[in-house]
Amino acid sequence: MLMHRLDELYTAHPFFGVRRMTAVLQREGVRVNHKRVERLMKVLGLAAIYPAPKTTTAHPESRKYPYLLRHLTIERANQVWASDITYIRLRAGFVYLTAVLDWYSRRVLSWRLSNTMETTFCVAAVEESLLSWQPEIFNSDQGAQYTSLEMTGLLLSKNVKISMDGRGRCHDNIFIERLWRSVKYEEVYLKEYSSVWAAEDSLRAYFKFYNESRPHQSLQYRTPLEVFEESIKSGKTQ
Repeated sequence: MLMHRLDELYTAHPFFGVRRMTAVLQREGVRVNHKRVERLMKVLGLAAIYPAPKTTTAHPESRKYPYLLRHLTIERANQVWASDITYIRLRAGFVYLTAVLDWYSRRVLSWRLSNTMETTFCVAAVEESLLSWQPEIFNSDQGAQYTSLEMTGLLLSKNVKISMDGRGRCHDNIFIERLWRSVKYEEVYLKEYSSVWAAEDSLRAYFKFYNESRPHQSLQYRTPLEVFEESIKSGKTQ
């Protein structure tokens, strides 16, 4: 229950750090200290976006790549893909969700659930997307899942340029952060998944709705699939 509440607070207020999270919980009547909050936030893969965003932990020996999207005009599908990991609560326990998002159209190209934060499920999601399309640039945070040789090797073998969020920059991967907010408020917080399989079935239906039926204000109330396909038909894609 405490982890679920931390997830809710972080989704609503991603700038809350350990101390402020602890204070809010204590004001709500929860008997908890900052050490426990800090430990649970690490389990969830959360940290305040200010002053340094950190949704995953980097491996100290892994190569870090520069952020390539600053001042870049995103004008076509498959120009930039982004990926990240978030926490999904179950009735008893939790799992992690990763997704691959096309920046231009906001289309979710693939996604995976896992009960651990190992690299495998992130690589599997990217591999699925690459079966149909290929980006010019792939952007992620500096977490171990994305700096791993499995992930970087896969991308480099496809001649994809690798971009990684700069530390201390909370808006470097802003569109996938907005995706997580939509997933949480429009799907996860309205449901009580009884199992991983129940979560998977429900999320599959949600992502179909998100891609094919949900109008996006930022897309002039078109759907991600419409924008993605229009870009392809116009020749503005790879």
